[in-house]
Amino acid sequence: MNSSSISSGTITDGPALRDPHTPDSRLGHGSDYLHAEHTLRSWFFTTDHKRIALLYLASITAFFVIGAVTAGLVRLALVVPDGQVFTNDTYNKLFTIHGVVMVWFFLIPSIPATFGNFLIPLMIGARDLAFPKLNLASWYVFMTGALFTLASVVLGGVDTGWTFYTPLSTAFSNTWVVPALVGVTIVGFSSILTGLNFVVTIHTMRAPGMTWFRLPIFVWTHYATSLIFLLATPVITIALVLLIAERAFHIGVFDPAYGGDPVLFQHLFWFYSHPAVYIMVLPGMGVISEIVPAFAQKKLFGYRFVAYAAIGLASVTFFVWGHHMFVNGQSDFASVAFSVLSFAVAVPSAVKVYNWTATIHKGSLKLDTPMLYAMGYIGLFVLGGLTGLYLATLAINQHVHATYFVVAHFHYIMVGGTVLAFLGGLHFWWPKITGRMYIEAWGRISAFLIFIGFNVTFFPQFILGYLGMPRRYHVYPPEFQFLNILSSAGSTILAVGYIFPMIYLVYSIWFGKRALANPWDARGLEWTVPSPPPAHNFLTEPQAPKIPYDYPIQARETGRQHS
Repeated sequence: MNSSSISSGTITDGPALRDPHTPDSRLGHGSDYLHAEHTLRSWFFTTDHKRIALLYLASITAFFVIGAVTAGLVRLALVVPDGQVFTNDTYNKLFTIHGVVMVWFFLIPSIPATFGNFLIPLMIGARDLAFPKLNLASWYVFMTGALFTLASVVLGGVDTGWTFYTPLSTAFSNTWVVPALVGVTIVGFSSILTGLNFVVTIHTMRAPGMTWFRLPIFVWTHYATSLIFLLATPVITIALVLLIAERAFHIGVFDPAYGGDPVLFQHLFWFYSHPAVYIMVLPGMGVISEIVPAFAQKKLFGYRFVAYAAIGLASVTFFVWGHHMFVNGQSDFASVAFSVLSFAVAVPSAVKVYNWTATIHKGSLKLDTPMLYAMGYIGLFVLGGLTGLYLATLAINQHVHATYFVVAHFHYIMVGGTVLAFLGGLHFWWPKITGRMYIEAWGRISAFLIFIGFNVTFFPQFILGYLGMPRRYHVYPPEFQFLNILSSAGSTILAVGYIFPMIYLVYSIWFGKRALANPWDARGLEWTVPSPPPAHNFLTEPQAPKIPYDYPIQARETGRQHS
């Protein structure tokens, strides 16, 4: 092997990799993963982790559009207080499909299945994931499950909400619940396969010198997410299988009419679904931890603390599911315990926010599009996290439970957090994925529109919830109409902000400027290969940088320079 030395995260000699600031045109189209083969068969039967990531990207983008359209119809219905836009049944089906598609088919797979698939082998110096065929199988499993659920929409829809609470889902709903449940159950197996692949890859396929504490934080957060995939997903799978059995065969598990206990379903559902919040959030934290040092040109402050915080979040989140159930009759002792643990889970999140802020402090800041999304993420995530502490407080939770306050909090975490991180990562790694640059001015406009539109949409919902407007109702007192109109107007701005990237990113594929290997002057092995990368990532075995995030500005953490 022709060994290569790495300085500042960039390989400086050896034939495998070039200077990241030189154009890639000399390599020719045929040498990169996008142009290695051109047939449909080469895409749909590929085992290249990068192409599989693009299959996921196309799929989840389609599901995002479906979820966004149904959200827009929900906001349209709420413009008037008398519920005249849609019937009760139609409205129930709209918010159910919005929730099911956005949570199960976009938010959960969004970053792990796209950026995780594309970047983890590149970041750790591997040629591919540990199980390439299993990786492709996970996409087919994902699409199979999604098609089952979409079939339920075509057949007539589902009206249970994305939580499928019993006994509504087992005894009282007359809609196509079983196909939707089957679809979500199947998609869970895709998550398990992805998590297994990531864990094995990170353990066994790191490049020489790539110790645990030289890994990018992006890899740490995906490792923590994968543990949640493996430990929590089987629980929701069992719960949904039991739900299907009860609805189809009247087995008494959750329905009181058959001797079951509906609270048992809540326990099983939220034991998975609160960790699932961090399935959505942790990968986004990994994205932000890559963007912030690159655009501050400064070493990530408290690298080890950020890594430990990722594992801490993945661990503590398994013990807080009961804060979703403060009003269901559980014991006072259980409620107090879950309240305390819910406050504790905020600590690792606060560590990350503090370290991002400290990294930005006195950095050489560049406000390009990825950094704008990252800064928007930090602000919205902080507000979402702080309102989560309100919901963890027993007395306040009694007042705002099942109101629009919860809707606003959830969207500040999921949309303000996960979606902004996804868009930030998409703009950050777009040159690496496609080999093309987008128009920066358009990117900044989209980031601005999404930030403004998001806040105009969801901040009024905090007020609505505090005033007592329940969620999942489209008939409401007239005094709430102004805030609902304001929220719906904000969703229009938000929609324009989402449409913008779809236009200019697609435009850049054909007409964008050719990207350098490292257009952002970032660190990490993925920036040492051409844009787009070769089919097998590295021509010779890379070696890990001695220092993670070795940027020109070094953070002082304990009174001395850390190397």
